Amino acid sequence: MKKLYYSIGEVSEITSIEPHVLRYWETIFNDLTPRKNKAGNRTYREEDISFVLRLKDLIQTKKYSTAGAKKIIEEGAPEDQNQDQQALPIDMQKDLREVNLFLNKLLEKL
Repeated sequence: MKKLYYSIGEVSEITSIEPHVLRYWETIFNDLTPRKNKAGNRTYREEDISFVLRLKDLIQTKKYSTAGAKKIIEEGAPEDQNQDQQALPIDMQKDLREVNLFLNKLLEKL
């Protein structure tokens, strides 16, 4: 069952991005603004998680600087090639990343 909101720890686990990096990205990217609950804890929606995954792809995989990633996002450039994957539910995205990691490790052993 899907959740409506995810904690920063859950988002960190799903995306493999440390919480301090998520908080830092919030200061740079205006589109990343998770709501806060009454206790002041961040609550991420699936749209926020998809955005974090897009940032991760641009910054960590494609090696853009944060300024470069921000420019691509602001201009709406069609640089992101993972749009089909981002349309998938979060739990399926996580499963696909785990399968990908397993296959890469298996390939290294061959």
